[in-house]
Amino acid sequence: MTAQKLMLHVCCAPCSTHVIEKLREDYDLTCYFYGPNIHPEEEYRRRLEEARDYCGSQGIAFVEGEYDASEWLEAVKGHEEDAEGGERCKICYEFRLKNTAEAARRLGFDPFTTTLTLSPHKKADVINEIGRQIGARTGIRFLEEDFKKMDGFKRSVQMSKDHGLYRQSYCGCEFSKR
Repeated sequence: MTAQKLMLHVCCAPCSTHVIEKLREDYDLTCYFYGPNIHPEEEYRRRLEEARDYCGSQGIAFVEGEYDASEWLEAVKGHEEDAEGGERCKICYEFRLKNTAEAARRLGFDPFTTTLTLSPHKKADVINEIGRQIGARTGIRFLEEDFKKMDGFKRSVQMSKDHGLYRQSYCGCEFSKR
């Protein structure tokens, strides 16, 4: 029996480690790297290459989304001073998940999900609600998960060390870097 195809939105290689390990048991995965929020572009390129290399080492298909930081900045305009985890982050999650759902539909995937819920700094319930809403609008089911549960984040940290992965010190956007 062929496994169901799932598109996994990936923000960085370290966050993908445990998530790939968990999902590959039940799904035919393709990782979709989409991070127009990542600043500066050199940081974006570093995270992209690290994610591409890690997926390659795991035999996982990899697709890069378009990097258009100006479009993302326009989406979060007026929210530059929001607290980390606030409204700007919700806009960012929606921006990235909407793009992922559209890519999933275009490429024939159903469902889709994201590595974003692995981070202890991100609220899985907020991300999952946004994903559900986007899934309902696009007709592509969102797989709700909280990957940090059951020591998922701790496992990702260990896996990142084991694989010698670059682990960044901020979410990605120029505002979180502060």
